[in-house]
Amino acid sequence: MKIATRLAAYVFTALLVTVPVAAQSAKTLEIYFIDVEGGQATLFVTPAHESLLVDTGWGGFESRDAKRIAAAAKLAGLTKIDYVVITHYHDDHVGGAPQLAALLPVGTFVDHGPLFEHCPTCVSGFNGYMTLLDEKKMKRLSVVAGDTLPIRGMKVRVVSSDGKVITKPLMPPAAANEFCAASEIRPDDVTENGKSVGIAVQFGKFRTADLGDLTWDMERKLMCPNNLIGDVSLLIVSHHGWLQSSSPAYVSAVHPRAAIMDNGEMKGGSLPTLQIFNGMHDTDLWQVHRSEEGKDANTQEARIANLSGAVDQDQGNYLKVIAKMDGTFSIFNARTGKTADYPAR
Repeated sequence: MKIATRLAAYVFTALLVTVPVAAQSAKTLEIYFIDVEGGQATLFVTPAHESLLVDTGWGGFESRDAKRIAAAAKLAGLTKIDYVVITHYHDDHVGGAPQLAALLPVGTFVDHGPLFEHCPTCVSGFNGYMTLLDEKKMKRLSVVAGDTLPIRGMKVRVVSSDGKVITKPLMPPAAANEFCAASEIRPDDVTENGKSVGIAVQFGKFRTADLGDLTWDMERKLMCPNNLIGDVSLLIVSHHGWLQSSSPAYVSAVHPRAAIMDNGEMKGGSLPTLQIFNGMHDTDLWQVHRSEEGKDANTQEARIANLSGAVDQDQGNYLKVIAKMDGTFSIFNARTGKTADYPAR
C-alpha cells in the first residue's frame, strides 16, 4: 500500500511537471479537478491570481491528496491558497485539511458552521479541522445562503449552506422548471450531505455550479418550482455522481455544455446517475475515474482521466478547465494530453 501510494504521488507530480508552465492569461479562469480517489478537491485560479479550493480530499495515505493539491497549485503558479471551502464534514471532503495546511499557506477556511451529523467519520474529520483552526490560528468564515465570497476575478455566490438555500434567483427572472415533474420527491436528508456549502461561480459569460454533496431533496428546494440558479456552462456533478444527488430537476434544468464528475473507480458514478447524463445529448460528461459501479454506462474513454486498475495503482491524472470571459471554455485531459473546446451557451 505504501509503495503504491508513493508511486502514485510520484507519477502525478511527474505528470504536472511535464506540462509547460506558461504565464496565465489575464483573461482566463483555470479550474483543476484533482484526483483524490473519490473525494473532492477542485481548485479555481482567477486572472487576479487569487485561488479558491473546494474541499481537501481524504486524510492519511501518506498525505497523498494534500500532495496532489500542492502539485496542482504549483502548476498554477500558486504559493498559497486564499480560500478553502469545506463543503461539509465527511472525511473525503475535510480529512485532508490538516495535511494541506502543512504543505501550503491557507488564507481563510469557509464552512457551513457547526457539525450536524455525529457519525464516526464525521466527528474525526470535524475534530481534526477544529484542531487545525485552533492550533494554527487559521481564519474561519462560516457562510449562509446568499453570501458572496470576497474573491477578486470571479463572482462566487453561496447558494446553499447548513440546510438552507437561496430564495431569490441568481439571474432574475427565475424560469419555471419543466423538469420538476420528472423528478421524484424523496425524503429529507439527515446527514452532513444536506448541509453542504454550494456555490455558483460567474466569470463573464462563463458560469459553473458546485453543490458539494447536496442531496436530491435539497436540490429540489433550489430548483422547484422555479430554477433559482439558471443555466450553467459547466456543471460540477454533485456527490461524486452517486444516486442520492443529481436529480433531473437540477442537472437537466441548468443545461450545461459539459459536466465533470469527481468520482473514484470504486466510489461514485452510480448507474442511475450516469444514465441521466447519457440521456442529456447536448451535454458532454467527463469523469475523473472510470466507474466500476457504473460499468458500461461510463462516458467515452477520451473524457475519462483515469481508466482502470486498483486504486493503489492509480496514476492521479487530473482534468483542467480553461474558461474565457466570452463564455467559451476548454477541458484538458492529463491522461491523453488532449483538449476539447466548447462554445459559449
